[in-house]
Order: sequence, then structure tokens, then C-alpha cells
Amino acid sequence: MATHRISSLSIAISASLCLPSKRRDYRLALPFTSLYGTRLLLKPSNLSCFVTKHHSSTTATVSLSLPTAKPERATSEKSPIWSARSIKSFAMAELEARKLKYPNTGTEALLMGILVEGTSHAAKFLRANGITLFKVREETVNLLGKSDMYFFSPEHPPLTEQAQKVLDWAVDEKLKSGESGEITTTYLLLGIWSEKESAGHKILATFGFNDEKAKELAKFLNNDIVLNYK
Repeated sequence: MATHRISSLSIAISASLCLPSKRRDYRLALPFTSLYGTRLLLKPSNLSCFVTKHHSSTTATVSLSLPTAKPERATSEKSPIWSARSIKSFAMAELEARKLKYPNTGTEALLMGILVEGTSHAAKFLRANGITLFKVREETVNLLGKSDMYFFSPEHPPLTEQAQKVLDWAVDEKLKSGESGEITTTYLLLGIWSEKESAGHKILATFGFNDEKAKELAKFLNNDIVLNYK
């Protein structure tokens, strides 16, 4: 499976500590009363101290990317980028799959991820229509069953074929729209609905989500959040 690198942010973190050549070393003394959270005492020690100098520099690279099954997108600079809420929803989807001890991240997990992130227009739309995380999680177990209690999911459960199609559908639709900006969580939700045989689609349908609601939601495709939405 190829990986679509959306963007890369380098963060330089540096820390330096220079202590004087003469100082007192403090030891933490815990009187009986501190066990109850009333006070802590610092008492100076007679121990001598060497001059300590520490310089360190660490560079961390944060990659904001979602997987794609289309290798040409991995190196394309014209591909649209995912919004921060979409990326967080995907990360929460992986976590939900792990909580349920599932070997893969499926469309049902993507749906839960949107609800866990919670601040996007898509998530608010779902809740306004009575579709909550608790209901989706319960229906997922009813539909797919419980995993073996002794099974442990990988740190990043791989996508199912249908879940991968959801991500690629979202990118394709964004490109077709000709709109600038990011791929919002609404694209992700409508991508789940587009996979008719997927668990995510079936769960949405169970709770009354239909093509009419999908059309209503599509009006806000390029808005990841709507203030004062009820």
C-alpha cells in the first residue's frame, strides 16, 4: 500500500541547562503531613556540586498523511491536503479499532473516529440526527461481533479494502469539485456512505441516515466546522 504524504512540518526543539559552579544541592524531605498533601519541604544538602553543562538539540518531523491505494498520488504535489480534523478523525479511528481489538481499521472505525474527534460539521450533523459514538460502537459489535479477548491489535491496524476506498473516494471527489482548500471530514463521512456494502454504511442506515441526509450534508462539503450549528 502506498502512502500519500500530505505535508511535512519540521519542529526544532532545543534545551540547554547551565548551572553555576557553586550551588547547594536540594533534597526533597517529606514530613508526615505531606502524605496528606499539606506541605513539602526542601532542605539544603552539604554535598558539593560539579559544574554541569548540558546542550541538546532534537529535530522532530511530524508527517500529516493518510494512506492511498494510488501510488501516483504519493509524489504528486497537486493532490489536495486533508484537514486537521480529518487527520485526527483517522487517528481516532485506528484507536477505536484497537479498543475493540479488531485486526483492521474498517469503515465502522472511520465512522467512530469522526464522532470521537467531535468538533467537525460532520460529527455535529451525526449527533443532531441521533447518531452517537455509543450507539455506533454498540452496533459495530452487534454487526461484526467481539474480537478474541487474547488478541491484541497492531499499533496501526491496516485499512480494510473498503476503508481505503473511502479515503480515495474523498480525494477523488475533492479533485472533481475543483474547489480549493482541504479535504474535510464531511468528505470522509460521505465516502463511508458511498461504500454501500460496508459496515459503516450499514450502521449509518440502521440509525436513519439516507441519501436525502447525504445530500443535505453535501452542501457543507468544504466546511469542516460551522459555528453555532444546532
